[in-house]
Amino acid sequence: MPGGNLEDRLATLSASATDEDGVVTVTVGSSGAVTGLQLDDRVQRLTGATLSADILRTMRQAQAALAERVAEAVDETVGADTADGRAVLNSYNERFLGPEEAPAPVMPSAPPFPSFRNTPTLPHQAPGNGFESGRDSRAR
Repeated sequence: MPGGNLEDRLATLSASATDEDGVVTVTVGSSGAVTGLQLDDRVQRLTGATLSADILRTMRQAQAALAERVAEAVDETVGADTADGRAVLNSYNERFLGPEEAPAPVMPSAPPFPSFRNTPTLPHQAPGNGFESGRDSRAR
């Protein structure tokens, strides 16, 4: 029979992951938030886009490792087949075991800027430069 206090076990959990080149190491706490980030000096050779992608990918790997540790803690304490165990596992799995790479948001193209014709609004007006108010400017 599983036993122990799941809440205490979860509060102390953390997980780390290192990218395949050994340049980025990320540690996450029990909530999945980053608690540590170590960068090797080789990051100076990377572009900003590459470095940020590596950090995010490694963070997701650490969060997935955290979800695995949570599953072990649930099995050892309340059991994965209990309602509490399933609720905890579902919570971590939904947050951290999603797709590896989130799709980049696609922004719709901006609508074309409307063009306005410089035509008089009243039949007796001559085309002006846009400063006419619709009244005869002499009638003040």
